Parts: sequence; C-alpha cells; structure tokens
Amino acid sequence: MTHSLEIQIEELPAELTGTISDSERREIKIELELAQAELAIITAEQEDRAVPEPPF
Repeated sequence: MTHSLEIQIEELPAELTGTISDSERREIKIELELAQAELAIITAEQEDRAVPEPPF
C-alpha cells in the first residue's frame, strides 16, 4: 500500500503543473496532502511511533 501512495505522491505534483482551473488545482493539492498524511500515518505505525490515543 505504501508503494502506491508513494507513486501517487510523485505523480500529483506533475498533474498540478498541468492544471488550468483553480478548482482542479485545489482538488489536486488536497489529494496530495491527504496522500502525504496517509503515508506518514502508515510509516509511523510500521515504526511503532503511532500514538493510538491523544495524550489528554
């Protein structure tokens, strides 16, 4: 799963440069941020750095 996310993260900036409309650009930026966040969570879980519950 991480491999497909990494590929998606690599491809989205290229899509971003090819966009014309502002709405499409915003959509791609959001998709990129979500993919990066998901990859960070998966990586943290694999490295046992994930915090299952908030500290408060």
